[in-house]
Amino acid sequence: MSSLTSYALADGIATIVMDDGKVNALSSAMLRELASALDRAAADEAVVVLTGRERTFSAGFDLRAEDWQTMLIDGATVAERLLAFPQPVVVACNGNAVAMGALLLLCADVRLGADGPFRVGLNEVAIGLTLPWFAIALARHRLARPAFDRCTVTGPLLEPAEAAPAGFLDRLVEPERLADAAREAALELRGVDRAAHAATKLRVREEVLAGVRDGHERLRGEPGGW
Repeated sequence: MSSLTSYALADGIATIVMDDGKVNALSSAMLRELASALDRAAADEAVVVLTGRERTFSAGFDLRAEDWQTMLIDGATVAERLLAFPQPVVVACNGNAVAMGALLLLCADVRLGADGPFRVGLNEVAIGLTLPWFAIALARHRLARPAFDRCTVTGPLLEPAEAAPAGFLDRLVEPERLADAAREAALELRGVDRAAHAATKLRVREEVLAGVRDGHERLRGEPGGW
């Protein structure tokens, strides 16, 4: 794909790797490359495995960005794309997943996480940022109660063993097993009836998709609309 992402197709599985050489900050450039990779996977009718560079999934939005409104819109666009993606999506969370990085976890169908000294969570409030509306819709849809309230309102970063029952991850595996486990999950998902999968996904996620789209429109409305 480019210097920020890579795309590999094999056995009906599209593996998309985020790698900016650092913490995989989700700049507009990174997010637009992810969107392009998802377009390519859709054209290939492939099950998606989304992962990051060694020991790093994503530290979230690029805090150095000058145009925050555009970056947030791009983030909401990718979130909606993942939620409604017509093929199964597996995330292999190989390290820290913070803020928008953690929100990507909430959009996938199967979330596998490396069990190690990593942190997962929505730390926006802890660093002085208000959660965007689309992020609240995602968190409400996927996080367990009372984890939803705690994780959004106070912004803790959780160890993987706590992040799983909170709803960020489905299953933990040893770091050295993560890539194989993700491939095994993707291979199993190849057998899912794609038409039924896509249609049911849209029905099950109707409410959260509406919430994400509403948040998207708020972002487009005016600066500070999040």
